[in-house]
Order: sequence, then C-alpha cells, then structure tokens
Amino acid sequence: MSNLTLIEDGLRTAFIDHQQYSELDYRPQFITNDYREGKKVISTIEQELMHCDEFQISVAFITEGGITPLLQTLKELEARGVKGQILTTDYLCFSEPKALRKLNDLSNVEVKMYVTGDNGAGFHTKGYMFHDDEIYKIIVGSSNLTIAALTVNKEWNIKVVSTESGAYAKEMKDEFNHLWDDAYNLDEWIETYTLMYERQKAISRQAEAIELAAYKLEPNEMQVSFVNNLNKLIEDGQKRALLISATGTGKTYASAFAMRDSILQPRRVLFMVHREEIARQALKSYRRIFGDTRTYGMLTGSEKDYDADLIFATVNTLYQEETLHKFDRDTFDAIVVDEVHRAGAEGGMHQTIISYFEPKLYLGMTASPERPDHFDIFAYFDHNIAYEIRLNQALEGNMLCPFHYFGITDLEVNGKTISDTTEFNYLVLDNRVDHINEKIKYYGYSGDRVKGLIFCSRNAEAAELSRKFNARGYRTVDLSGVDNQAAREDAIKRLTGPDDENALDYIFTVDIFNEGVDIPEINQVVMLRPTQSPIVFVQQLGRGLRKFKDKEYVVVLDFIGNYSNNFMIPIALSGDRSYNKDNMRRYVSSGSRVIPGNSSIHFDEITRKRIYESIDSARTNSMEILKESYKNLKYRLGHIPSMSDFEEYGSVDVMKIINAKGSYYSFLRQYESDYSIRISEESEKMLNLISNEFASGKRLYELLCIKSVIDGEDYPLKAIAGCDISEEDKDSVVRNLCNAFYQDTARANWPCAI
Repeated sequence: MSNLTLIEDGLRTAFIDHQQYSELDYRPQFITNDYREGKKVISTIEQELMHCDEFQISVAFITEGGITPLLQTLKELEARGVKGQILTTDYLCFSEPKALRKLNDLSNVEVKMYVTGDNGAGFHTKGYMFHDDEIYKIIVGSSNLTIAALTVNKEWNIKVVSTESGAYAKEMKDEFNHLWDDAYNLDEWIETYTLMYERQKAISRQAEAIELAAYKLEPNEMQVSFVNNLNKLIEDGQKRALLISATGTGKTYASAFAMRDSILQPRRVLFMVHREEIARQALKSYRRIFGDTRTYGMLTGSEKDYDADLIFATVNTLYQEETLHKFDRDTFDAIVVDEVHRAGAEGGMHQTIISYFEPKLYLGMTASPERPDHFDIFAYFDHNIAYEIRLNQALEGNMLCPFHYFGITDLEVNGKTISDTTEFNYLVLDNRVDHINEKIKYYGYSGDRVKGLIFCSRNAEAAELSRKFNARGYRTVDLSGVDNQAAREDAIKRLTGPDDENALDYIFTVDIFNEGVDIPEINQVVMLRPTQSPIVFVQQLGRGLRKFKDKEYVVVLDFIGNYSNNFMIPIALSGDRSYNKDNMRRYVSSGSRVIPGNSSIHFDEITRKRIYESIDSARTNSMEILKESYKNLKYRLGHIPSMSDFEEYGSVDVMKIINAKGSYYSFLRQYESDYSIRISEESEKMLNLISNEFASGKRLYELLCIKSVIDGEDYPLKAIAGCDISEEDKDSVVRNLCNAFYQDTARANWPCAI
C-alpha cells in the first residue's frame, strides 16, 4: 500500500469517521500527557526520532531536564549519522545554557538561537518535524523541551503526516528555514546568552522588585554586545572607543553598564554633556544602575561638586579654566562624552577638555557621527567602533517604540502651496492652523492623552502657532534657544506629568529637542518644516521612539509642502544612503512592506507625487553629495575606501561617482590629496570604458574576459566558456571588447579594448 493511500486512510479516520480502520502511524493524533492511559509527549517524540532519517525542532524553551530522557536516543542517532537541527531562542532567558551546550556537542546536531532581544517579539514555536523516507511526521502544539512539558503538564499537541510535497509540510519547513537563517549559531551567541541567563537568574532570585532596587537593572541585547566589544578593545590596549546608537536605543544606560561591567571597573567617572537637563537625566539613569554603591555629583552653572565618584558635567562649565584645573589630569578612570559629534564645533571646548584629561578610557557616544562640518569623529576615537546600531536595526530588534508615519499634504493658502520660501504670515494663517488641528485629531496618539512635540521652521512661527492653538483650547508653549534651563525643564514636566490644570498637550519648537533630551512619554511628533537633512529628520523622529509603559506606538505627522529636499524623506526613513533614485521611489511606494518591526509608512496621493517630483529633480549625483559621502566613508574606515566599501557600508552608490567623473580613479585623482597613483591617459580611457560600460553589474561577461587578460590568458573568451551564454551574447561581448559596438562618434572617446 502506498504512503499516499495510508495518509488518506488516516485522514478519514481522524477527521471523518473514527471507526474506519487506518494504520496508527499514518493517522493524525492528539498528543498529550496522561500516564493513566500510557500517553506521554516524550514517548511520541522518542519514537519518531528513532524512525526518522532527519529531524528539525523549534521550541522556545530547552532545559537539561527536558533533554536528559532523550540523550540515549540522540546518541544512537549520532552513531547512525541521523542529522538534526534544533532552534531555540533567548526569549525570557529561560533555556538553560548547559542543556544547549550538551545538544551542541553532538556531532549530528546543530543548534541555533533566535535572538529576540530585550523585550523583543515573543518566540513561542513548539514544533517537531521528522523526515522518514518520503514523508514528514510533524508534531505542533504547546510542548517545549522541558521535562514537565514532555511528561506531566496538560499539553495539547497534534501529530500529522504529510508527503514532502504537501502544503502543510512545505510551509512549515519554509518557515523553519527562514527562522533558522535569521538565527545565530550557538557557538556565536552562547557566551553572550549565558551572561544574560545568569543575570536573569540572579534577578529572579531577588525578593525585591526592580523598581525598589534600581541598580539591578540589566542590559539588553545591544548593551551586552556593546560591553563585550568594549572589553575586547580595552584588552587590546585601546583607550578610545565610539558607540554609535540610534536615538532611543539606550546609549546612556549602555554607558552606565559599561562603567559597571567592563573589565576596566572605573571608580571615578566623568560624564560630559552639552545641556544641564541632559546631565540630570544621565545622573538618574546611572543611579538606577549603580544604586547607592557610588556617590553622585553635578558640575553645572548652578551646582559644583568636585569630589563625587560619578560627576555629570556640562561642557560649558567644565571648560572654564578655574573649573577644569581643579582636577588632576588622571583624576578620572573613564570619561564619557555624550553627543560627541559636537566635538568638532567652533570654539573647541570639547577638544580642550578631552586633550587635558588622561583617563584610561574615553567613550564617545552619538547617533549621527557623519557631520556636515567634516569633523572626523572616527579618527578622533582611533576608528574604534565598539558598537553600532542604526534606526532600522533598532526597529528590527524591537528596541524602539513602533511608529506610524503619515506624509500629509500641507495646505494651499491663497493658491500658494507651502514651500521653502513661504512667507511667515502664510505659515500661521488660521486656515493652516485648522488644517493641522484636523489632522492631529484624526490620526491621534497612543495613550490616555496627547503628549506631543511640534517642530517648526522658525521661532516666530512656533510662538504664533502656540498662541493660536491655545485659542482653540489646547495647552501649549513654545520653546527656543533663548529659553533658559528652568523654562525647558518646567515645560517637559508639564507635558509628561499628570493631566491637571498645569498640564501641556504640545511643545512647539524649532531645533532644541533634536537630540539628547529623553522624553519617552512623547506619543505624537508633528513636523511642520522641510526636511533639512536625513540626520535632522531621524533626530526629530527619534523624540517619540523611546518605549514607555502604556505607549504602544507613536504617531508621526509630516506636513509636506513643495520642498526641494522632499527626496530626503525616503532616505531618512529607509536609512539607505546610496542616493539611488529607484530605491527612493520604491520606498515611497512600499515603505510599510519593507520597514522592520511593527512600524508603518503612509503617504497620501499628493505628497507621494511631490516626493516623486523632488526625486526626479534632485541632483543626487552632485559633487557636493558625492564628496560628502566619500569623506564620511573615509572617516569611518580611516583610509581611502575601495569601490566595494561603498556597498558594504551603505554609502552612496559608487556608480554615481563613476557617472560623474568617468571612473573612481578619476574622482580620487581630482579630489583625494592622499591618492598618489597615476596612470597614462590611454589607460585612464580604458578604465573609464570599463567603469561606465561594464562595472554597473548588468552583465559580467566582459569583466570576466578582462580579468582573464590581466591573468595572462591567451584566449579571453575562455573565461566564459563554462557560462550559460548564447552565441548571440558571446558575439556581443566580442564587439564590446573590440570597441566595435559603438557609433563612430562615441568610439572616438574609447580606446580599442581587447
């Protein structure tokens, strides 16, 4: 009897008539634990293991007690050479490292860990697939690889039988392979996971809640990896390191964990910031990590504490000679420089301070190391990047609050669409205020009440819009650079505090909340200004991306006018710095489908049209953009980039450089003072031909032939002899390489090739 007939008979018994006979091994079965009837999940799993020629298991939790009853069976499978794949997760740090190592030690078993990250999306799979000749036996349900789940718990599972071509088996195998490909080999992750597991176990043993013993806060996935990498740099004798971390991913906490858990174990630490409110927030964060094991002090215009273990200082105060020289050069074991991209600012306060002190470690932190002022942050920290995580990575890792972005058409006022040159009086007309009001109400926010930031083009606009919003029943204030520290702190407190008579709904501002200020309660961000740059856009977006209890997501409303820089919006949202116009258009049309995590992106019809028009007209191959991208990549690497580096590090599409200058060589020869290679004019023409006509990657045959010539082959076409290429295409290759493809006028620009 064929397998197909046996499966069909089993389906009839299981789902149509229980009295119809079929072989039990081919019948869908309900699998549970009931020792009184001789039923145990572990018995079924063991039986299927013994009769399979390959198996895959995906479960959330694995314990030593769960695998021990199976060790004999697994050893027999090893002897028979039966291969197995076991997938588990770091979710809740429940699986036992000792059990995972034991499984991984089996020569026939490969173990991987799917990393969800701190507070990441749950990984709840409980599935077992056993391949037996031409069929799959599959168990799916509630049972993890723990002893209780396999033996005594009230577990519900179903075992089904499917052919290899059956949709059920195929879809489950495809999903397993997808998760498997995204998971870490156990050898790559076990040390990090073990550290996380031990810390989690230590926490669980504590009688007091974390809120009552804040110093027991533990690092998330990013922070653990960062500390591990930092330790490696310290072991290698490095004294400077850079943390590049997207807004909202916990840079300050990461630095605190580094000060607590690194092998350096610094006793005295200086934390440098550019504003007093950030210093106060940093102190609170450190206190949650260290508790009362350290003393804390502020060094600002209003407070002067020189003796604390952990000092939080503003740059302006520390820069003063009478303050700076109260400290010996080696006073601090470690110095943390927040928003370190400001170190290149005119006046050199950061650089003066950094050059004065001689700590064992300088740790710089920033979300945006690429700077328009061309200051080389990477070189300043010896190109030691301890860790880097950008917006999309953070979203993928569920480290940030999901956002729902809406590109909304800004209003036409008196027949004029808001643009880069719109006069002030049009920006604050009642019609526009009503339009904004309508949209913020419609799209709403997450939580009990709105706690929003509204970014404007200029201070006068922020002040007038705040006044008009208040006239419509809102509670708002405007803040600008002229407002003192007390006014800013009061506004934040009113925005994030209880919903009483002193509460605020919105703060209108221009730039002062772009970076550094931690306001996790923000649940709505409104942009009433053109996108100046992807960096600024992400900074403003980031104001709402910090997670907060009872905040499921943040709404981002971007009022888009006829702005020349609209093409920067898809660049900012996607993180794609290639300036490839097709990529930009694709992101506008399908951003929600490709953005990681639970976030979404929406453009109304008019804004989509405006962005497309901006993309079409944008000079994305301007020398300003190309040189800026090149310099940023060179700064990162610490040397002249290769062409492949542009792709590897997500920089500008190198074909834009080639299209603009003929070849990468020509670009370097003209703009890179450190580049000394020179070739003949004839060779440069040849290089330009190859770069423009062949290097785009549309057809590789010509490049293979050219490589064969470089390698000394007598017959260039030999290189493509084994390729799947038609005679017609082969003739085309020959014509291209012999410069016979082009018209006479074009041929004159190129040398005879091969």
